[in-house]
Amino acid sequence: MSDCFMNTYRRLPATFTRGEGAFLFDGNGKRFLDFTSGIAVNCLGHAYPALVKAISDQSARFNHVSNYFQSDVTERFAQKLVEACSGADMKKVFLGNSGAEANEAAFKIARKYSLKKHGPGRHAIVTLKGSFHGRTITALSATGQDKFHKDFGPFTEGFKYAPPGDIPALDRALDSTVAGLLLEAVQGEAGVRPLDGAYVEAAAKLCAERDILLMFDEIQCGVGRTGSFLACEGFGVKPDVVTLAKGLAGGAPVGAALAGEKAADTLGIGDHGSTFGGNPLAAAAGLVVLEIVNDPAFLKEIARKGEKLRGIIRSWNKPNVKEVRGKGLMVGVDIEEDAWGVLEKALEKGVLSLSAGAKTLRFLPPYIIRDEEIESGLRILEEIL
Repeated sequence: MSDCFMNTYRRLPATFTRGEGAFLFDGNGKRFLDFTSGIAVNCLGHAYPALVKAISDQSARFNHVSNYFQSDVTERFAQKLVEACSGADMKKVFLGNSGAEANEAAFKIARKYSLKKHGPGRHAIVTLKGSFHGRTITALSATGQDKFHKDFGPFTEGFKYAPPGDIPALDRALDSTVAGLLLEAVQGEAGVRPLDGAYVEAAAKLCAERDILLMFDEIQCGVGRTGSFLACEGFGVKPDVVTLAKGLAGGAPVGAALAGEKAADTLGIGDHGSTFGGNPLAAAAGLVVLEIVNDPAFLKEIARKGEKLRGIIRSWNKPNVKEVRGKGLMVGVDIEEDAWGVLEKALEKGVLSLSAGAKTLRFLPPYIIRDEEIESGLRILEEIL
């Protein structure tokens, strides 16, 4: 492995040269079953034919258009994305490069909405302890985990954290200084922890009563990952803002902040921007993802495969497997041993997996994974455990 990179990642000893379906291959031709999807990015697996064709065809036309103008493919992508999020009553979208950029847009929307509607002094954003919202200084400020804050202060002021599941604590946190509440329907980096339905309902009610924007960070859990296009749909609430990224273009970099009726017209000319945001290559790839994933039968299969995956792990009945959590193809497994050691052993045996904390395994397989691939990968992990 090259030593020219900054030492920002703890890497496993593998370098891949190609992929196909649910598998990656290294330079020696060894095959690895991918239970990671590039951390929920490659939702249609590797070298998905329609995705390859769309990117290739678009590249033959043009790769980029300045946001002084518009491209036909980006217009179609934006329209289809708003339609895909119509179950949450989203009306307009800002396109960027990443989840962090999408969350930056959400923070700006909440603060400007509150300033224009209620005046100054009401700019705080509440997030949850255990949350993760990105790597920029402001997105880290929103992240409710101390380990991500080490060495990088001072941080952007105006963020505070509430414990997930504690409705009285949330009631106290949502005071007269707050512009927005940002939730993850499933906290991925905290160990794949779904929020409680009663808690989300209470949060929505408090926000509505106090004219606080209810916002969902669906960067990891959205775009079908939990079995519905947006994870927040499973709670029956109507958010004011939703942020998406990761799997939205099946591997091409794109982020999106969508707003409902209340906040759709908050940002004006010059308020936010992104040089590469909504670029035609990502938009072409995103159209394929939307066409494939936002289909009721396809979403139902995601939910079924997730139930199968969790069911198999629960059937192991192993004392060193403490808890299995998740929704759809987003699964966390608490174990008694060091998770990284399991990842290393799994790599040796041809299975790629993730951790989410020192003793939690995280599985985010591509949506196109087959039942027999789930079974074979879990057999290897069972042997390791």
